[in-house]
Amino acid sequence: MARSLLAAEQFLDEGFQAQITAAAAPLGFTARFYRSSQEIGEEIREAEVLFGSGFSDRLREARRLRWYCSSFAGVEHYMDPSLWPAQDCLFSNSAGAFGVTISEHIVMVLLMLLRQMPAYQRDLARRAWTFYAPIRSIRGLRATILGMGDIGTHTARTLSAMGAQVRGVRRDISKPADPAFKEVLPMERLEEVLPETDALVLALPSTPSTRRVLDRSRLALLPRGAYVVNVGRGAAIDQEALMEALDTGALAGAALDVMEPEPLPPYHPLWRTKNLLLTPHCSGNTSLGYTRERIVEMFLEDLARYAAGQPLLHAVDRSLGY
Repeated sequence: MARSLLAAEQFLDEGFQAQITAAAAPLGFTARFYRSSQEIGEEIREAEVLFGSGFSDRLREARRLRWYCSSFAGVEHYMDPSLWPAQDCLFSNSAGAFGVTISEHIVMVLLMLLRQMPAYQRDLARRAWTFYAPIRSIRGLRATILGMGDIGTHTARTLSAMGAQVRGVRRDISKPADPAFKEVLPMERLEEVLPETDALVLALPSTPSTRRVLDRSRLALLPRGAYVVNVGRGAAIDQEALMEALDTGALAGAALDVMEPEPLPPYHPLWRTKNLLLTPHCSGNTSLGYTRERIVEMFLEDLARYAAGQPLLHAVDRSLGY
C-alpha cells in the first residue's frame, strides 16, 4: 500500500506538483495536492506526511501523521502539544527560503526612511511640491541586526556591500557567523550596542525569550535619529513605547511589517504614528519565484532523508520554538 503525502499550498502549480510527485513516487509515496488544508477531506486521517500551510487546526485529524513540514518559517502556532496526534511526530519548517525576499524588503524600507520618503508621500498625496534635507545614506550606517539566521545574514550581506557597518546580536555566539557581520554579540550585551546603533533590524522568531526584547528601556538607549525595522514578530517590540518615541521625535523613523494585532484594526494608533511605515506582513511574500523554488527544494531534501530514516535538515526544535 502506497504511503500518503498530502500537500496544501496555493503556489504549488503543475510544475511543482510534477516535481514533488516524481521525487515521492520512488520513495513509496502517493502525493495529492490541494489549494488549502481546508480542501482536504477524510483522507487526512491516513496521511503520513503533510506539507504546506494552515494545518494548525487539522493536525489532530491526521491520526497516522509522522511528519509535518510547514511551508512557512514561523512556527509559533504549532507549539501547543495538544495540536498533534502524537508527540513523536516530526516537525520542520521553511526557514531558509525567505532570506532573499525579506532582506530586500528591509533594504527598501530602510532607504525610504533614510531618504525621507514618508514625508514626500504625505506631501505628494496633497499635491504639494516640497524638498526635504538632509537625507542619509546606508554608506557608513551603523546597523545592528537582532537574529542572525537566514534573514539576518542576507540583510547583513546586502547592507555591508552598500557600505554599512553591521553588528549581529544572537542568543548563541558559538555558532559561526557570516563575514558580513563585523562583530557578533550575545543578547546579554544588547544594551551596550544600542547607543551606537543608527538602524536596528529585528528578524527574530516568536519565543518567550524574544517577547518585548525591545522594551521601553532599550528603546530609550537608541540615539536620537535612529531607525527601527521589524520583520520578525510584532511581540518583540513594546509598541506603545515605540509610538511615543516616534511621535516625540526620539526616533527618526520605523518600519513594521509585523505588529500586534494582525490585521491592524482601522482605528489603531499605529496608523497615526509619525514617521512610521506599515506593511501588512508581506515581506516574506511567497510570490517571489526563488522563495517558492527554495521551499519545495528544502521539502524534497528532507523527504529523501525522512524516507531513509535520517535526521531532517530543517527540523524545528520545539523546546526552543524554532
